[in-house]
Amino acid sequence: MFLTHAEVWGTYWECVFTPFTVIICSLTAALYYLWGRKCQRPALVCSEAFSAFLFKHCPVVAERFSPTPWCWGGRLQTLVFAVLKSRPPVSYRNELIRTVDGGQISLDWLDNQASVTYPESSTRPTVLILPGITGNSQQSYVLHAVSQATRHGYRCVVFNNRGLGGEELLTPVTYCAANTSDLECVVQHVKGLYPSAPVLGAGVSLGGMVLLNYLARKHTESGLVAGITISVPWDALKFSSSMEEPLNWLLFNRHVTKSLHQILNRHRKILEKVVDVDYVLKARSIREFDERFTSLMFGYSSCMDYYRDASPGKKLPNTAVPILCLNAADDPFSPQTAFPVSIVQDLPNVALVLTAHGGHIAFLQGFFPRETSSGLQ
Repeated sequence: MFLTHAEVWGTYWECVFTPFTVIICSLTAALYYLWGRKCQRPALVCSEAFSAFLFKHCPVVAERFSPTPWCWGGRLQTLVFAVLKSRPPVSYRNELIRTVDGGQISLDWLDNQASVTYPESSTRPTVLILPGITGNSQQSYVLHAVSQATRHGYRCVVFNNRGLGGEELLTPVTYCAANTSDLECVVQHVKGLYPSAPVLGAGVSLGGMVLLNYLARKHTESGLVAGITISVPWDALKFSSSMEEPLNWLLFNRHVTKSLHQILNRHRKILEKVVDVDYVLKARSIREFDERFTSLMFGYSSCMDYYRDASPGKKLPNTAVPILCLNAADDPFSPQTAFPVSIVQDLPNVALVLTAHGGHIAFLQGFFPRETSSGLQ
């Protein structure tokens, strides 16, 4: 008895697809099992009273975070965020302000005059956003934050560090995580324009370090009603060491260092008055750049002194306003061992929201993560 042509092919495909289907189903089941284990509520570290306040007024801290199932690990979350993240349209109004030393700071405003929640401009709450190390108002995470804040009725202003956002340096002075004088100038300016409007500070990565250092130094006179930080490197030395691990150096450190080189080169004409630009441009890591440029620019005797002064973790007891800090345990920029858990536990005004996954400024959700990430909601 012979099989027909159709029966032969049917038997062949059955032999092929039966094990293939089993493999696919098994992989799918494993994926959803592992994804289910990744979908956890964040750990909330704070005092009991602050915890009760957050659960009532900021219930998102108790919601499960469901990271994109195919983004395994913080490195991949960070990389995918950089490649796939959408860019909501935002139309800014730019303002240039001068500092006491003759420098220039670029502020990008979204006034939100159509706000229904806060129709009165003089009292409309203002969100002051501080981007990351080489970031400005055009970064996707900033655009998402501005877009969401305006939907809630707030006014937004983005503080672009000196020399960023397309502006020229007027003096041979840039910025660093430990220096808060420019932020103080910006806060005074914003409060001068809208003295009756509350101002909330929102800092991302290095911007969060600057914000926390400012809040610690100004204590009750910061001019801000609250602060929020995302993916802050709590210990600058541990950040540097983590970034120098071979894979992190290859994926991130080289890129950030190259971006710092580009900023330096763009302002070469004025900066070569105070540093050997060609020597700095030979730096192969962030730490080398800080050794050759940042620490010298701001008067530190060594890069280690700068890193100690820039690290905000131990300064949290000096802060006075409510602060919410979001970090991911798998953030390659901010090692989990640096999280100031023991310090925050005894503070009445600071809360750490710690997710198991999320990478650096990523926190991607959904199978196709192009929309808003949970970290910026």
